Amino acid sequence: MHWLQLIFAALMGLAILIYVCLDGYDLGVGILFARAEDDEKDRMIASIGPFWDANETWLVLSIGILLVAFPKAYGTILSTLYLPVAVMLLGLILRGVAFEFRAKVKPEKKPAWNRVFFTGSLAVALAQGFMLGLYIMGLEINLATVLFGFLTAICLAIGYAFVGATWLVLKMEGALQHKAIGWARASIWFVAIGFAAISAASPYVSPRIFEKWFKLPEMIYLAPLPLAAGAALIWQWFQLGRLARDPARGAWQPFVRAVAIFALAFAGLAYSFYPYIVPDKLTIYQDTTAPESLIVMLIGALIVLPFILGYTIYAYWVFRGKASHLRYD
Repeated sequence: MHWLQLIFAALMGLAILIYVCLDGYDLGVGILFARAEDDEKDRMIASIGPFWDANETWLVLSIGILLVAFPKAYGTILSTLYLPVAVMLLGLILRGVAFEFRAKVKPEKKPAWNRVFFTGSLAVALAQGFMLGLYIMGLEINLATVLFGFLTAICLAIGYAFVGATWLVLKMEGALQHKAIGWARASIWFVAIGFAAISAASPYVSPRIFEKWFKLPEMIYLAPLPLAAGAALIWQWFQLGRLARDPARGAWQPFVRAVAIFALAFAGLAYSFYPYIVPDKLTIYQDTTAPESLIVMLIGALIVLPFILGYTIYAYWVFRGKASHLRYD
């Protein structure tokens, strides 16, 4: 019945990837509040308003799959990452509260809630990046792994800002769109540094990953992913420069390329760690609930997932086009 574990691992991976891409851009928009003028922040919020809370559905789904399909891994991962998970949840709460309050308080108090929204967005991004770093380092806690966790935290936060900037390129017009193009170009190099750091650390931590990366024929299977990601980053850099000269053409392309870059990086991580769900400790085939329970849960997932996907696609279709000024009347 190994196909069941593989299906649930694939569903969890898909949910995480969709979350990183979708909630990543709205977290990135919140982080970019630090670079925006006060009169621009309402338009930035308007660009994510119809989507941000639904985007977090994918985080809930991925954690739910981890809990019900891989309970031992859930206990190991969450107990080790308890503090950054708490920081992430606090950041999500701050974002939700600030999103509502900033639109309903007196004008003189609005800047304070804008700062809360930025703080919550940054806290979530940093916490997720720190968790990613510790996961790559095998969930070991020591000075080296913590320092690496801080590096990945900073790089992921900048990566989210990168995706958020490309989203603003798609949704904005005029001066703010030009600003977003500049933000996206400036953050590309930090994204490249983050990918390089993760790529350098992963084989160092695990001899098994080292063999997967540098031993034939496995090396041939992996090589297209980093090559494609590097080419996409370079292409993104040059295309953003062209878009700055003619913003009316292809404003949707930077966001699509950013999503593709994250998908390639995620595919590389999945390839490197498979079949382990807890690095070098627990595989997806060692940690699972009873097959009968998995079949019941799979039936439920096949019923629920089309509704989630359908709602997501419908929402993005209805609110397509450029974002208008924020209104609550």
